[in-house]
Amino acid sequence: MEAKAFFIQRVGTDGFKVYHKAKIDKAVHDRRASLDEDEEIKPTIRTLVKDEIKRGASIPVEPFPTDSNTVPDTPRLTLVVLDPTCEWDGGEAIRTQVAEWTKNRGKSSRLYPGALVWCVRKPGRDLRDQVELLLAWRRVQRDVRDGLLGADFERADHQEIQAKVAEAEDDAKDEVWAGYRFVVLADSTDPSGLKVIDLGAGHSSASETLCGRIIAALKAEALLNESVGAGYIDRNWPPAFKDSGAWPLASLRQSFLNGALTRLLDPDGVLKAKLVEFVGRGDFGLASGPKPEGRYERLWYSEPIPTDEIAFESGVVLLKKAKAEALKKKPVPTPGDAKHPGEPEPTGVTPTGTGTGNGTGGSTGVQPAGDSSTTGPTTKTITLSGNIPAELWNRLGTRVLPKLRTGINLTIGIDFTVTVEAANANDLQVELKQILTDLGLRDSIELEQT
Repeated sequence: MEAKAFFIQRVGTDGFKVYHKAKIDKAVHDRRASLDEDEEIKPTIRTLVKDEIKRGASIPVEPFPTDSNTVPDTPRLTLVVLDPTCEWDGGEAIRTQVAEWTKNRGKSSRLYPGALVWCVRKPGRDLRDQVELLLAWRRVQRDVRDGLLGADFERADHQEIQAKVAEAEDDAKDEVWAGYRFVVLADSTDPSGLKVIDLGAGHSSASETLCGRIIAALKAEALLNESVGAGYIDRNWPPAFKDSGAWPLASLRQSFLNGALTRLLDPDGVLKAKLVEFVGRGDFGLASGPKPEGRYERLWYSEPIPTDEIAFESGVVLLKKAKAEALKKKPVPTPGDAKHPGEPEPTGVTPTGTGTGNGTGGSTGVQPAGDSSTTGPTTKTITLSGNIPAELWNRLGTRVLPKLRTGINLTIGIDFTVTVEAANANDLQVELKQILTDLGLRDSIELEQT
């Protein structure tokens, strides 16, 4: 009764006092009743949730996406926080929405559905109620400071306002932790395609973050790891690649991003570092530039390998130990060993031509340049230029680039032009920007729409 009454207050442990003036609680009640839904309550809830979830976050956070297009498709583990108006009640509507947004980005299928971790609020008004109370106390505090309440309320109450505001802020933060308790992510083994984790009740703590709590829950469920071992990769070698003993790195990487294998906080960084380690100590081999007879242009096994050789492309493969040893027994000719009679040694190579990818065949001209005097130059430059059909780009990368990298000062440019429907142009541009960002090329490649 004391909590709801405006003229009665507890005194000591077993007494009450009846005031002739209203308690400050009445002002709080009045201010709360006058709050605006769209201008005050909803924006404050969103700000509170966003700030609390982003506080100390160790992975990217995407708050309150309006549609699937606004959720990035990136290989790095990303926490997506649904708007406070969305509630996880386990019903068909919310499951369908999350499943669809996980699988597709707009009209396109996602490349990295397993990298998305959704955080959704439990049903109920608890968070809203706490935010309304916080806003009411803040408004009362402002009114007291501005002298608008005057002598209408007991002076003793004025001294407690600051403490009440701080208490309301803590309660609202705690309710964010208690409310955003459902974590949802892709799971191909579940009929719905989703796995749901209930974090249980929680409370704000200076020693822990909400993002850290979510990551800890994923690790506890064996759904996320900091790193990966050679034995884990060997045990999960796909049946389709067991006979060949060669697992394309593009497929290997995708397995860590679509939910088939454990999730990694930074798949690209972890896999590059670990594959260098595995190849160096002979757990696996690495090869690139596949040849028709089952051999490769380049092969590494039980030897140091530069990190930049780890390219997540179909033409670069991880080899089982037995396969690598078998190939190592028959040395692969290095580029330049099988030269045509009279062919000069390409010690300096600079391809500057680019493919337009327009689907029309073109020629690649090879023009040796340099001093042709009888004394002979110490180096020569080879330039490749012309139009390359789009379907040959992968083969060009795996067949030509390894040879060019035997020289020095290798430079490569690109010039892609494509015509698309105007309605799809903006979506395509957004996706291309994201891909360039993932590849670390956003600042070096210009992207225009005309």
